[in-house]
Amino acid sequence: MGTLGRAIYTVGKWIRGTGQAMDRLGSTIQGGLRVEEQLSRHRTIMNIFEKEPRIHKDVFVAPSAAVIGDVEIGHGSSIWYGSILRGDVNSIHIGSGTNIQDNSLVHVSKANISGKVLPTIIGSNVTIGHSAVLHACTIEDEAFVGMGATLLDGVVVEKHSMVGAGSLVKQNTRIPSGEVWVGNPAKFLRKLTEEEMAFIAQSAMNYINLAQVHAAENAKTFDEIELEKMLRKKFAHKDEEYDSMLGVVREIPPELILPDNILPNKAPNAVAH
Repeated sequence: MGTLGRAIYTVGKWIRGTGQAMDRLGSTIQGGLRVEEQLSRHRTIMNIFEKEPRIHKDVFVAPSAAVIGDVEIGHGSSIWYGSILRGDVNSIHIGSGTNIQDNSLVHVSKANISGKVLPTIIGSNVTIGHSAVLHACTIEDEAFVGMGATLLDGVVVEKHSMVGAGSLVKQNTRIPSGEVWVGNPAKFLRKLTEEEMAFIAQSAMNYINLAQVHAAENAKTFDEIELEKMLRKKFAHKDEEYDSMLGVVREIPPELILPDNILPNKAPNAVAH
């Protein structure tokens, strides 16, 4: 850094210090009425050591989620609000079109009782329900893990199988393809029906579409949000009969029209991949 650079740095430091001093003075004057704002140090995507997340460009990662370390996420997948994927002592791999729903935890194992070093591997088009805990396990393509379920080290959930909500799957358990397991500890309940298998595939597709909507909403600027609020207020109360008497034709602006792929009874215009 040259002389000019040092001078600019010093001036910047003075200005920042002055701002901090003014903030402290203002807080003192306000007394008990003041509200102290803390800077959030949350990072949605974070390296750790030399390990860096590798996330496809069309993946939706919610702002309050955390993807940390050696984590790979394939295209069309989504990581929802409050979820944590911590690939610090081993790796996490997630295929395409998979959804990790709100407040779920995915972690890995460096060492356990069996002495195995285990990553967490989640296939494609998998649905992981809200608040699930996945630890050093493998979930194959098009499987379903219900809300609040816990999968421990070495668990393998085969393709087209389902773990019921709230279940605890013990270490090194293998759930065969096409089966439903529930309980604490989880045990075989019955075979999956054709309708349930179709539901698993549809659930993954629903979340692919819904993630696109949330990604677009989170990307909006302040001005876009304010404009949409104004438009919603303008079109909130509309009497079609009154408008017809006046000869007024109101067209709903495109900003307020939800995509077909998240509305009930409407087929998606395009399939996301």
